[in-house]
Amino acid sequence: MKKSGPTPFYPLPLTKHTGKRQGAFFAFIQGAFFLAAPIYAAAVEYDLATQKQAGGDTTVQATHAGAFSLNSANMSSRRKGDFLIGNDFFEDPWVIAPATTDLRDGLGPLFNVSACQSCHFNDGRGHAPADAADDADSLLIRLSRPARNADEQALLNNPEVANLGDPVYGGQLQDRAIPGVSPEARIEVSYNEETVSFADGFKVNLRRPQWRLRNWAYGEPADDLTLSLRVAPPVIGLGLLEAIPQADIEALADPQDSNQDGVSGRPNRVWDVEKNALALGRFGWKAGQPTVKQQTAGAFNGDMGLTSSLFAADHCTDAQSACKKAPNGADENGVEIRDDVLDFVAFYSRNLAVPARRNIEDSAVQRGHGLFREAGCNACHNESFVTAKLGKDHIEQSEQIIFPYTDMLLHDMGPDLADLKLNGSPASADEVVEHDATATEWRTPPLWGIGLSQVVNAQATYLHDGRARTLLEAVLWHGGEAQQSRDKVLTFKADERDALVKFLESL
Repeated sequence: MKKSGPTPFYPLPLTKHTGKRQGAFFAFIQGAFFLAAPIYAAAVEYDLATQKQAGGDTTVQATHAGAFSLNSANMSSRRKGDFLIGNDFFEDPWVIAPATTDLRDGLGPLFNVSACQSCHFNDGRGHAPADAADDADSLLIRLSRPARNADEQALLNNPEVANLGDPVYGGQLQDRAIPGVSPEARIEVSYNEETVSFADGFKVNLRRPQWRLRNWAYGEPADDLTLSLRVAPPVIGLGLLEAIPQADIEALADPQDSNQDGVSGRPNRVWDVEKNALALGRFGWKAGQPTVKQQTAGAFNGDMGLTSSLFAADHCTDAQSACKKAPNGADENGVEIRDDVLDFVAFYSRNLAVPARRNIEDSAVQRGHGLFREAGCNACHNESFVTAKLGKDHIEQSEQIIFPYTDMLLHDMGPDLADLKLNGSPASADEVVEHDATATEWRTPPLWGIGLSQVVNAQATYLHDGRARTLLEAVLWHGGEAQQSRDKVLTFKADERDALVKFLESL
């Protein structure tokens, strides 16, 4: 297993990965996770007018299908031009090289989608395939496996290495390819229905996904492979999350569960390519990227097969000879995405604004907020932060009171929501799959904007693999350290259930 290594920025002790993880439970609605009893001192209480502006001065007043696609409300007119350029590169598809549109060529050879917007529809969340015949445009599968010998363990212990991928298929499954190259495999899903009953007899049907990978093009994968299925999350508020002081996130960590309440949380420690150093993980389902720019470059590389100064290698393995021989769109610097283009897209992603809350003064919404806290959901869905004072390049995000409903930490959600082995069984809770994150751990997803998810994308689904069709379904999938919160919700009567959902819909 991967060891923790030197810890240059954690004021709290971290343990090595030995057996049971020091996770925490997680409310995966945005994913959609809710939780157990609060573990922190009472947070600052803000008035309703302040809470309504979920993104502080960046907040936009919008409730339509384009509500996630607007720039920070406090952005100057001069900077809006950069935002619009970034939007163009985010929305428009990339093409196969060589092409006359040399700013946009280099797609593949292996890829999942040809544009950022294909996953993040209207800049919002994606959806899981409805059945085996549906496409998987909004879904990707990360691949990892345990170390098999001392040399592999030494490689895994290298802080620059996120995980060990499949020897043939690498670290991400690409189900599309350019002509002359075979896609790696086909992703299919079916669902088994399960029923959960509330204390008053009310029943909710849940769907448990059964994932299958067909038509492996380059031979069978490693038999100890772990699959991490991930539906695209919404892109709003990323710059604000990036601006939360690291110390404030670390202060919420309780990796050893020192107060013995059953809830813990810990940061993921990841490699910052630009700084060439360990950093706090903030972005991705397992907090595997430290900055918006690196998250953007990683998505270009893994999802579209595009190289950049941050990720200069493609995904062709030695077994994929046609992939290695395929043309690319590299410029004179040997990469397919120019630095200025990457910066434009990162700027765009950083400044997609969070919509204001709706119906915040409604009595049912306020009651639902109280029930959210009563169930302990705010133990991981930390309600508010104040962002750091930043320079002119990040002026929109500077010194803002924000309400993201996340602690940005990793939490253990138990076997039902764990990554999967090839046979469909849950991977072990001590198997490392992305830097320090294990197969059962997920970063608490922000809940802001979640009430508009199906306005922005009518097909949007919830949780990391999109199995939940409604917010209530997402709550009821909570397990592991979140079991006690789920069990508390199961005691809610009809009016309490309705109030909880109305509160979530107001976010």
